[in-house]
Amino acid sequence: MSSETRIIKTALLSYGMSGKIFHAPFLDLHPGFEMTGSWERSKKLIQQDFPELKSYPSLESILEDEQVELVIVNTPIDTHFEYAKKVLLAGKHAIVEKAFTTTLAEAQELNALAHEKGLKLSVFQNRRWDSDFLTVKKVVKEGLLGNLIEVTFSYEQHSPELNEKAHLETPSPGSGLLKDRGSHITDQALYLFGMPDAVFADLRIVRPGSLVNDYFEMLLFYDELRVRLKGGFIAREAAPAYILHGLKGSFLKSRGDLQEDKLVAGEKPNAEDWCTEPEEKEGILHTIRDGVVVRENYKTEKGSYLEYFECIYQSIVNNKPEPVTASDGVNTMKVLEAAIKSHEKKRVIKL
Repeated sequence: MSSETRIIKTALLSYGMSGKIFHAPFLDLHPGFEMTGSWERSKKLIQQDFPELKSYPSLESILEDEQVELVIVNTPIDTHFEYAKKVLLAGKHAIVEKAFTTTLAEAQELNALAHEKGLKLSVFQNRRWDSDFLTVKKVVKEGLLGNLIEVTFSYEQHSPELNEKAHLETPSPGSGLLKDRGSHITDQALYLFGMPDAVFADLRIVRPGSLVNDYFEMLLFYDELRVRLKGGFIAREAAPAYILHGLKGSFLKSRGDLQEDKLVAGEKPNAEDWCTEPEEKEGILHTIRDGVVVRENYKTEKGSYLEYFECIYQSIVNNKPEPVTASDGVNTMKVLEAAIKSHEKKRVIKL
């Protein structure tokens, strides 16, 4: 970028794993952003990585900082609505971590407020830029499987012990696996297939000592298509994370994106070849091509969360649409609330 490039000064609302791993490395890499610092309540960690940045003592100190144009609300889900609303009322753009809010009503209010103020508001659904999902997206968009009939997206692992972070295990409107990882794969499904006609869901508590939902299964009903969304902590041997069956063929893909692992290990992202999955993680495409049945590995797309921040930059500077809009966040909350209602009522909920 040229010396005249507009710089978006950005502040974080926390510098735990989210700020350190998923936001700061990409804000630091992208030439259009300049971090000013982070709100830090007890531990002062951001200056260990970025000595020149501020450790803000409060949210108000960020909102009063006139140079800050964009605020990243990366605090626990229960705080998203309150903090994002204050950010928008202060006249600043906002990125809000998933899940967007704890309720549909909160999501709708934030969406309306951003439109009223003429501000950009985006949900940080970074998993749209995972290499595995980008590959699934390509298979779907190219119509390689014909009319889709059955799709399963799952986010499962083997981790039966409770999380050390108390807010993740304490019952609250924002806790539980459904609104955590469930929000990711719900967003992915809606991004590819649009809003379903109806939802059926089963939520469970299966880990010893757990007080929050730690297993979910949702079924999204479309005209011809059924999309199953699953999540849990008991899969020692996980099935493919993406299973797609169409009238022409099938595609199976493991969860293989390496970005989070690299970032946790301390690697710094780059703009060229940041995340290429190894060949052994390639998906299996079994379909008909030119009248011939083929079963072969399908090359994985490259993942990069930097693309999300580039889209945010273009949104603010050139008034392009946000990469994940507040309306997207509203739709995800509609499905998650329907899932909770379905579980409580033990029936299909129409949307």
